[in-house]
This record gives sequence, C-alpha cells and structure tokens, in this order.
Amino acid sequence: MSGIGVLFAVESAVVDRLRQMDDDDDRVDFLQREIEEDFFENQPLWLCDLGKTWDAIHRCLTDGDIGWNNGTFPLNHVILGGEQLYDENDYIISLKDAEQVGLIAAALSKVTSRDFRVGYDRISPDDYDGPYGLDDYQSTWDEFEQLVEFYHRAAEAQRSVLFTVDL
Repeated sequence: MSGIGVLFAVESAVVDRLRQMDDDDDRVDFLQREIEEDFFENQPLWLCDLGKTWDAIHRCLTDGDIGWNNGTFPLNHVILGGEQLYDENDYIISLKDAEQVGLIAAALSKVTSRDFRVGYDRISPDDYDGPYGLDDYQSTWDEFEQLVEFYHRAAEAQRSVLFTVDL
C-alpha cells in the first residue's frame, strides 16, 4: 500500500460529526476541506505526517504484514486498527477513541529501538512497496519517534486520533 499517511488528534465534536455522517463521500469531503486545511494551517501540533512510512511502521508494530486485524492491541491500532469510518478501497479513515489513544501511548513508550528493528526484520521485501533496507529502516524509526510524541500529546489532551491515507 502506498500513499501519504497522516494522523490527526481530534476533539470529541469532530468524532461526533464524522460518526453522524451517513455517506463516505461526505466524510472524505469533511476530512479534506475542514480537518486537513485547519490542522495543516492552524493546528500543526495536532497532526503527524508520516509520509509513506506508515506502512512500515504498521508492519513493525504488528507481524510484518499489512492488514486491519494483524498483531495485537494496542500496537495494531497505532495505524490501521480502530473503528473504520470509510468503506471503499480508495481511502482509509481509521479512528482510535481517546481511551484507546491512552493505551496506545503507554504501549508505544515500551517499544525500544531493538524491538522496532526486530519488527522491521519481519517485513518481507517481496511484499513491501518501500525501499527495504538500512536507509528505509532509519527513516521509519525517525518517523516512529515523532509518532510516539504525537500519541503522548493526544493522550494527555484526551483527544481521539484519526489515521488517514488516500490510496
């Protein structure tokens, strides 16, 4: 899977609004026109742009594969896991509620660079779109460190987290 992955730490009113929408197109439109514009321009503290490293991060924290239910909670919810708010195959909008965010942040604090490297080594280069190797691992680790800080801020503020990617 490729595409630019971004996480947004959102307040409960945003979650309520997304859940009340009946149409997937309305959710994507709201995400792009209101959430993305506002966060990139006015709330950069509450977003985490992972670029394409989201794929490798998910694989490192689960079982080396890409999937909705692989790995175990809470680490499998860091990226793909959680409540799926979009049903088509061209976009992902995955929600982690504020309680889950706290559990995710605590679990991420325990992941060492050694643990992460073991996870990276489980990735099959034949089943991975990235440039598998030392440089890719290092950039993935760098983004992971940023992700850990992001989840801690979100947990402290009791915000939910949306993971989004346009496939």
